[in-house]
Formats: sequence, structure tokens, C-alpha cells
Amino acid sequence: MITPPLFMPPEWHPHRRTWMSWPVGYALNTPEPSYRAWSATANTIVGYEPVTMLVDPSERDSAAKWLDPRVEVVEQPLDDCWLRDNGPTFVVGDGRLMGVDWTFNGWGWAPHDKDDLVAASVLERAGVPGRRTSMVGEGGGIHVDGEGTVIVTETVQLDPARNPGWTRERAEAELRALLGVTKVIWLPRGLTADYGGYGTNGHVDLLASFVRPGLVLCHVQPDPAHPDHEVTRENLAVLRAATDARGRPLEVVEVPAPTVLETPDGALVDYSYINHYLANGLVLMPAFDDPRDAETAELFAGLFPGRAIESVDARDIFALGGGVHCITQQQPDYR
Repeated sequence: MITPPLFMPPEWHPHRRTWMSWPVGYALNTPEPSYRAWSATANTIVGYEPVTMLVDPSERDSAAKWLDPRVEVVEQPLDDCWLRDNGPTFVVGDGRLMGVDWTFNGWGWAPHDKDDLVAASVLERAGVPGRRTSMVGEGGGIHVDGEGTVIVTETVQLDPARNPGWTRERAEAELRALLGVTKVIWLPRGLTADYGGYGTNGHVDLLASFVRPGLVLCHVQPDPAHPDHEVTRENLAVLRAATDARGRPLEVVEVPAPTVLETPDGALVDYSYINHYLANGLVLMPAFDDPRDAETAELFAGLFPGRAIESVDARDIFALGGGVHCITQQQPDYR
């Protein structure tokens, strides 16, 4: 296989391991649900590939109690527990594995000085050289097909609290330089509940993801009374009109949102099956105790032949502002 000088392997590329970080900070306002959700995720993945968990020194005992002994635990000072975002994005440059070390400013709403050092620490532990960028970004803000295409949102990449004054052209130039992409597909905005509070202001990993080059999953909200109905119709139209880096029209598969619209206390939810994780031989789905859990598992079984379909209850993760994909980061097995 001929590979370009620089590219980001897609999530379905074989993994060397999965990196995660253990709950800390506001995730411990209600500690047991967080411990249960993070450990369920790690303990499932470690049955398919190695998992390394970064643990703040203050949480050594809880990690030892909840995690499968096969999960490697390493101490790392942490502000937060979303490794997809404060960790590195792995790429391949000139035939060797490298890492993008994004500037991390807590999604534009809170200082995260410890977390801004996490990516460099992960890369050092992995023995992988890194490239620091002044662009504020997170792994949850990008989805790639491995063949030169990336999907992003305007409200993240051009967020004044992240990259003030940046234009599409400047953001695209940096994404091309960092990830080796040649085509950037811009979605206008994210899910309504992803703004304010602990939100990310529109991460794409709630909206759309590649199954393989040319085939994209798109989150849709079928209920016209929900504000995301119009949001997802708009994103769906953009994807259906788009072509990828090789000029192919995208085939788009709609993935309906869970039927539940609000939490028991009336807060709008941004539950999404797009926020799943691909490990070696596994699709790890978020579950919501919802009738559409089983429907989506059946859909994924057809889309990802040869992979086991497993799920974890992700409601306690989403309550903190993210999902299964947000707490995991793949290290490609690239030699």
C-alpha cells in the first residue's frame, strides 16, 4: 500500500492501544456513577486491546478498586477526564507514528493547565514524537476517513473563545498541515445541548462519523418538536451534497437519536449513537436504556461486519458533557 507523507489513520485502523483518563474534578460531584461508567468502558475495551489509564494521584485507590487488573494505570496530574480532547491526535508522517499536541484551553470556557500538558506526556510514554500547534483544538472536533477527508464544525474550529479571528482558510491550512487532509467538510453547528454548561460548542463526534471512506453516519433527530430536528436536517443536507478528498459523493446513513428528549429533571439531552468507539474487533456503543439501543446495535452489526457489538450505559458520561468516544483515544498500530 502506498501511503502519503502525512495522514491520520482512521479509527478502524488497527490499534496499538486505547488511552483514557480516570474521573477527577467535577466528574466526582457524584463519584460512583462516574467510576462505574469509565470503568465499564475501559474494562470492556481491554478485552480486545491494551488500555492505559491516566490517573490523577488523588484517585489511585478508586482506580485500583474499579478497573480490571489488565488495564495499565499510570499517574498523571489531571484537571479533567476527556482524553479524546486533551490527549494527542496520532498521525503518520514520513512513515512513522507521530502526534499532534493541540493547544487545549478547556473548550474555551475554563483553564485546564494540567490537561494542556497531557498530550505531551502521552506521546512521551508512547515513545512517539509530537508536534505542538498554537491552534486550539480537540480530538472530538474532527473525524477523518484516512484518505484525506476531515469533517469539522464551524462553531468549534472558528470559536472566538478557542481561535479568535481565525478564518475558514486559516483553519483549513492548519488542519492540512497537521493531519495531511486535503478536503475539509464544514458542518455549521452542533447539537443544542452541547452549548453552555459543560458543552463543547458543537463537537463533530456527536454528529457524523465515517464507517469507511465514502460512507458516513449522520445523527438525526426525528422529533420535529426538538430543536435538534432542524440542526440535524441542516447537517444531513451538507453531507449529502458533499464529496470527499477523492471526489466521491458521500453515502450517508441516518442514525436516529434515542427517543428520550430530556433528563428526569427536564434538561435537554444530546444523546447520540455517533459517539461510539471502534477498538480492535469491537464497536463499543453508548446505550441509554432506550428502544433505539437495540435498533442501532442491529444497524451497526450490518455496517461493521466482523466486529463484536457491545455497549455501556453512557447516560452518566453524557450528564458530564461527553460520551464513550470522548473518553477514549486510539493509538494506531503503525510500524
